[in-house]
Amino acid sequence: MTDISQPMSHAYRARFDECGPDGCVRSSALLRYAVDLAWIHSERSGFTREWYEERAVAWVVRSAELAVVAPVPLGRVVTLGTAVTGFRRVWSRRRTEGHLDDGTLALWAHTDWVMTDTVRGLPGRVPPEFPARFAAPLGSFEPVRVALPETPANAHRATTRVRPQDLDPNDHVNNAAYVDYLEEALIAAGGDAALATRAIPRHIRLEYAVPALPGAVLGHAVWPIAADPMRSLGPGWAWRLADAEGRDLARATVTFEQPPE
Repeated sequence: MTDISQPMSHAYRARFDECGPDGCVRSSALLRYAVDLAWIHSERSGFTREWYEERAVAWVVRSAELAVVAPVPLGRVVTLGTAVTGFRRVWSRRRTEGHLDDGTLALWAHTDWVMTDTVRGLPGRVPPEFPARFAAPLGSFEPVRVALPETPANAHRATTRVRPQDLDPNDHVNNAAYVDYLEEALIAAGGDAALATRAIPRHIRLEYAVPALPGAVLGHAVWPIAADPMRSLGPGWAWRLADAEGRDLARATVTFEQPPE
């Protein structure tokens, strides 16, 4: 088994279908790059999909932080590097950075994963093989949390539906699809909220609370915030995604200052 416990990298070329009307890669596609590279790193380190299936475990993204520092235009190559940077009892964190071919830092991301027992559908302890394989300290990070106040009465509200193309091979709404929902809600709100989807820099913090079900009708709420409640960055926008019963499915903030790395 090749030793790839150290950071690894992979180059991605910005495809036509990954870019928006501004000609640059969408936020959701950048997050997809980061998660794809996490899987490549896992597989090359010996933790293949078959390895997980045999043990009835899986990593599930529970929160993410994405800072878009420079645009990634159509056709440009962005090289991402990733590393496991910390473990907790059931958690793991990955750090990912993306540079353009001229060396410009385009993005960085943290993805926080929970080890899940796929039979019981509950979190389980990180198997000892992972801390042994990846040189990352225990208890070295706090998972991304997005604590929002009650949705204000003047929030912009809209609905959307979980589409078949939002589902991944696990029959779950893909974690990056929630970023599409977030930006869909901002665009629907119009004005400065719509501009937030293409602001540079922009900083997205996203927490996944409860999985959205296939075909479900979802309710968006978007409103301006003076600052990100968790990082004292602002101004920006808050977003809440709820199901028909009013349960939070996901929460996010979008702010426009380059946060500490």
